[in-house]
Amino acid sequence: MKRKIESRLLEWKNNTSDRMPLILNGARQVGKTYILREFGERHYKNVVYVNLETNTAVSSYFNEDIAPEKIIQFLEATVNMEIVPGETLVILDEIQTCERALTALKYFCEEAPDYHITAAGSLLGVAVNREKYSFPVGKVNTLTMYPLDFEEFLWAMEENLLCNEIKDCYRQMNPMVEGLHQKATTQYRLYLIIGGMPAAIKGFLKNKKLLDVPNIQNEILSNYSADMAKYATNADSVKIRACFNSIPAQLAKENRKFQYKVVKKGGTASIFGVSIEWLSLAGIVLKCQKVEHGYEPVAAYADLSALKLYMGDVGLLVMKSGLSHQTVLSGADNTFMGAVTENYVAQQLVAKNENLHYWESDYLAELDFVIQRSDGVYAIEVKKGEHIKSKSLTIFRNKYNPQVAIRFSLKNFGETDQVKSIPLYAVFCL
Repeated sequence: MKRKIESRLLEWKNNTSDRMPLILNGARQVGKTYILREFGERHYKNVVYVNLETNTAVSSYFNEDIAPEKIIQFLEATVNMEIVPGETLVILDEIQTCERALTALKYFCEEAPDYHITAAGSLLGVAVNREKYSFPVGKVNTLTMYPLDFEEFLWAMEENLLCNEIKDCYRQMNPMVEGLHQKATTQYRLYLIIGGMPAAIKGFLKNKKLLDVPNIQNEILSNYSADMAKYATNADSVKIRACFNSIPAQLAKENRKFQYKVVKKGGTASIFGVSIEWLSLAGIVLKCQKVEHGYEPVAAYADLSALKLYMGDVGLLVMKSGLSHQTVLSGADNTFMGAVTENYVAQQLVAKNENLHYWESDYLAELDFVIQRSDGVYAIEVKKGEHIKSKSLTIFRNKYNPQVAIRFSLKNFGETDQVKSIPLYAVFCL
């Protein structure tokens, strides 16, 4: 599967002036290992891959000596292959399981910068946060990988021409031909069910049967649960799992603000706050913080006591919630589809490295997303269907005059009263 992050990896490889060891972060099973190995096969003469969780001989060696020269010698002896600077890509997988390997990256940066060293970690943020890891701040390059966004999904479906048409219509803000608009909408609804996890997409492509997808998604969720037990104490893992399991119920409420009492009667931030942070650091959930004003800088007006939590992948939300495939595919008027649509947009925005915020005004109006870019504040309203009447975006615009106002819905491209109408399938164009 073609992934956008490969171009960023190529920039890293070709950066001869200040390239440092690279850490690729991301939730479990988003494709980190696959893309690093694929990248190595395409752009290097050879690849040395070591899983530090399963290869105890290598991980143990890091406890003895982390001088780059010694590590390279040991790796060469282990894999029976010469490691040549600039020609060999070294991949240290599951690096969060080996603290000294993480520290060693600092010395590769300082003493052996010519070696191309990469590392991947599924729960690196959790590990560093919980343990006293000596994280090599300022000595590594970092990239974060997410599930496939909708554009990458279209590539996987071999819908490149449709993808290009969507981008052309976005650039010109001209409506798509109705037939193509409906085709793109159908693909969008398919994505809501399958999501962006590579294994789920691969499973669907094998036989083109949606029935094959839930079993794969359930296995991914089981792996998440196993990580909660492995990387947290017994008491914490129970709380983490309870918070995670409450997400469909949280999003089903009319007010989708995360409420601790939904997790457990009498629940508070002091009881469950750490659990939410764990889920966020693991990349399993997406945190959307409330802002009290729509001025620049947006983050300065964040209300840290109020947030929404979305699933890291919309397909996993649909499966976990039990929403039927027929409901999603038919476009039936279903209340929970509003939450699914919001989750989808959140996922697409995060894939573009946006920080998520929402705005609320005295419980009278609520704007789904407020993001800040170099050209100013973007006010974003999300609608699940073609019905687009809402006062929230109007109130926000009148009060704060954002540089860009966008309404995502199932309506075709267009612009009215300086509000851009963009189909949900085109969020990736933003």
